[in-house]
Amino acid sequence: QAQLVESGGGLVQTGGSLRLSCAASGNVFRSYALGWFRQAPGQERELVAAIAWNGGNTYYTDSVKGRFIISRDSATNTMNLQMNSLKLEDTAAYYCAASRFTGGFSRRPYDYDYWGQGTQVTVIA
Repeated sequence: QAQLVESGGGLVQTGGSLRLSCAASGNVFRSYALGWFRQAPGQERELVAAIAWNGGNTYYTDSVKGRFIISRDSATNTMNLQMNSLKLEDTAAYYCAASRFTGGFSRRPYDYDYWGQGTQVTVIA
């Protein structure tokens, strides 16, 4: 059974930074596209950023472009999300997910096969 384990969430003031990490089992890390979703209370789960299985392509939702950076480290089987210039609206539970979807980066949660347990990011004024 594949495992994805997130870490790095927390409380931060607006304008601050946080780094999320997602440790993946080896076979998932090597073969799957990986993404970060977030979900705020009462809202749908949203794809924030994604990275191809080989790290060659990335996706960012418009609201985080220029502020967030997604990366993957093959030495540690870890995917990271560096979040800079955080805003109040970035507050959400963040989930890492893995997908074998081959038609580019899917923004649909049901195209993702494995999920982490989630980590909370709270941005305060």
